[in-house]
Amino acid sequence: MDSAIELEIPARPEYVALARLVVSSLASTRRDLTDDRVDDLKVAVSEACTNAIEAHHSADSNDSVVIRCAELDDRIEIEIEDRGRGFDPDTLPQHPPVTDPDRLNFERGLGLPLIRTLVDDVLIDSSGNGTKVTMSMRCLAVDPRAARDDDLDFDFELDLDAVMEGSDRRGAEELPS
Repeated sequence: MDSAIELEIPARPEYVALARLVVSSLASTRRDLTDDRVDDLKVAVSEACTNAIEAHHSADSNDSVVIRCAELDDRIEIEIEDRGRGFDPDTLPQHPPVTDPDRLNFERGLGLPLIRTLVDDVLIDSSGNGTKVTMSMRCLAVDPRAARDDDLDFDFELDLDAVMEGSDRRGAEELPS
């Protein structure tokens, strides 16, 4: 394993965006993935984190949800681990195809099928102590030496005096007389 990042978040919905941001930043800057594949990964991470948060709530757990991102030679691997009650993934109901009108009767339970569609491999390890969903996408690492100097050349000038002068002028206008 070349490198790994571990993030613990409170089991609250407002932290899903943070998990998604960390994973997508790693995937988009260090792996050879298209924007569409990074978006797929963000949705998969959101779904897995949401499931983990719901598992914590139903088990009255105050533990954190753990997100691990590992970079391997040929893929990026994301683990989402919770301390809920667990479940048997083999007992999940089968959903009708998306073209079947009966699919509209399924408002819940689409997260894992969606994750399986969006990433290359999914492994679910669940017990009475929690669940770990491991998702992976096949991709190579970006070679940092491949970036040329002219790719990083910015044509940008900042007149700090003008910025500060404008800042002082705006600040004075906003002060009550």
